[in-house]
Amino acid sequence: MSTSFGRIVSFDEEMGLGELVADDGTRLQFHCVELVDSNRTIAVGTSVTFTVSAKLGRYEASGVRRA
Repeated sequence: MSTSFGRIVSFDEEMGLGELVADDGTRLQFHCVELVDSNRTIAVGTSVTFTVSAKLGRYEASGVRRA
């Protein structure tokens, strides 16, 4: 898998669900368990790296790391 770059555009801390936009404009959802560090929250606007994974019949961001 290749690493992609993007930024966080939304994150609901209570639900643990977020969305990021990749540098190519693709929007992907992610769950807080995909945040690589031990913190389960991330600020909107944070630059990140991630991989794309097929889960539950759709593509999602996984292995989300602060860039």
